[in-house]
Amino acid sequence: MHVQNITPFLWFDRNAEEAMQFYTSIFKKSRILSVSRYDEAGAQASGMPKGTVMTGTFELEGQRFMALNGGPNFKFTEAISFHVDCKTQKEVDELWEKLSEGGEPGQCGWLKDKFGVSWQIVPTILGELLNDPDPAKSLRVMTAMLRMTKLDIEGLRRASEQKS
Repeated sequence: MHVQNITPFLWFDRNAEEAMQFYTSIFKKSRILSVSRYDEAGAQASGMPKGTVMTGTFELEGQRFMALNGGPNFKFTEAISFHVDCKTQKEVDELWEKLSEGGEPGQCGWLKDKFGVSWQIVPTILGELLNDPDPAKSLRVMTAMLRMTKLDIEGLRRASEQKS
C-alpha cells in the first residue's frame, strides 16, 4: 500500500464543505474521507460559526487533499494549479464543463473554478505532439495550443499534420 507523504492543503474562506462536495461529484474515483467541525471554542477563536467544517480530507482519483475553512485571509492564485491528464476529448470536455461552471476559462487548457482554484485540463497526447522530433510540427502544435482555451485534440493533431 502506497502512503502519500505530500498532501495539497487548500485554504477556503467558509466554503470548504461545498468545495469538497463539488470536487468529489466531478471525479469518478473520489470520496470525502473525514470532516472535523468547529466546536464552541474553535468557533470563538476563528470567528467561524459553530458546526462549520474546520478541516476535511478528501480524495480525487487516488490523490489526497485537505481543505480548511480559514477565513478570508488568503486567496488562491494561478501560481499553483492542478494538472489533470485526460485520455479522450470526452474527458477533457466533461471536466472542463464541470470545473469551469461558475468559474472562468483561461488560455491553453487552464481554468479557474468557482472557488478560485486553478486547473489545467490537458489531453495526454499534447505532450507527445509537443515533443515531436520534427521541430516544425511541435511549433505548429504549440501555436495551435496558444490560440485555444479548452484544448481540442483534433485541432492539435491537425496542426501537427499540416504541411509547411
